[in-house]
Amino acid sequence: MQSVTDQTPNQAATDYLDGFIAEEKAADFLCQSVRTIQKWRVTGFGPSFFKSGRSIRYRRRELMEWAETRRCSNTSYGATI
Repeated sequence: MQSVTDQTPNQAATDYLDGFIAEEKAADFLCQSVRTIQKWRVTGFGPSFFKSGRSIRYRRRELMEWAETRRCSNTSYGATI
């Protein structure tokens, strides 16, 4: 096992992105309220998550990927006429 000081910058970034964060930090990361991401989980809309008992965790990488799929180039994107 590598120590933290033996890691390359790329490995440290990968470890950071693949780490788990609590729903409070995930909500902050996505600029949403905790209640909003809780509603997303119920409806299946939001990013994928991990559940262990009562604990909900997200991976930063998956939050970034999910947010990227929500990117729009203009306000008319996805509008139905």
